[in-house]
Parts: sequence; C-alpha cells; structure tokens
Amino acid sequence: MRGAALHLFAEHGYDATTAADIAAAVGLTERTFYRYFADKREVLFWGSVEFEESFLDAVDAMPSDAPAMAVVAAAVEGGASGFTPERREFAALRHRIVDATPQLRERERDKMARLATIIADRLTARGVDPTDAELAAHSGVTVFTTAFALWVADGTRAPDAVCRGLFDDLARLTGQLKSSTETV
Repeated sequence: MRGAALHLFAEHGYDATTAADIAAAVGLTERTFYRYFADKREVLFWGSVEFEESFLDAVDAMPSDAPAMAVVAAAVEGGASGFTPERREFAALRHRIVDATPQLRERERDKMARLATIIADRLTARGVDPTDAELAAHSGVTVFTTAFALWVADGTRAPDAVCRGLFDDLARLTGQLKSSTETV
C-alpha cells in the first residue's frame, strides 16, 4: 500500500490523492485503508517507532563512559545503516514528495526534532550534561538529515559512510571555531 501511495502522490500530487485512491490502487476499500493508517499522511510516516529505535539501539550499545559525540555518531550511523541500496528508490521518492509539500515538510521536521529529543534524553540518562546532550543530539540529527539528502540525491555511498564523512566535516568546522576564538 505504501508503494502505491507513493506512486500516486508522485503522479497526482499529495493533495490531489485521497485515501480512497490509495486503497483502490491496491484493491482495498477506503475503510480497510483506515484500519492500517489514521490518514494518508501516515502512509509516509509509518515505521517511525522502528526508525527511532534504530538510533536508540546504537546508543544503548555504546560503553557507558563513551563521549557524548561518539555516542551520537554511533546512533546516527546505526540509524543510517538501515537505509540500504534496495530502499533508496523508495526513500528518494518519499523525500521528493515530502520536500514538495509544506505540511509534510513540517511533519518531517517534527519527526527529526523528536528524534533529537529522545537521543538527548538518552544521553542525559547516561549522565551527560543536559545542554551538552541537546547540542550533541541536534548536531547528530543535522548530520543525519544532511547525509540522507545527499544519499537520496546521489546514492553512490552508503548513508552511514556519508554520515561518517559529515561528522569529520563537523569536527573540522568546530576546530575552525576554536581556532578563531583563540586569535581574538
């Protein structure tokens, strides 16, 4: 049903596609559609709990004394590793649909903000200062969203590898900040 919905959204636009259209495309009734999804938006955001868990599982697997950014990098790479080459076409199509629809872009931002919050909460529970936890978690989610956009646009490198490269870029950039404040 999700694949049919994506193709309908791509062909007719998100706003012009109804739940009844999606159901009919897979030979179901609209009523059956609503047994699976609260609304057509949920077709695009189904699996959010599993998505979050892929990040949190990686947090939990890290040693308790690991630095906050190392934990966040592991979380982001763990979450990104679920995006396999087989999922790229679906992910790229979903990304284009979300990007083209203001209400879906807002929902996606909310999803990513929630992810940052739950990672920060998990870091705080590990004893990380709450401000450091927030800064690390939001930085990590920014790395993930940037890596994801690069992956769906290009796809030549695995998303977790793109994340590692972006964490290196972030470290380089924060090193520049430290250097510039030392000269002041």
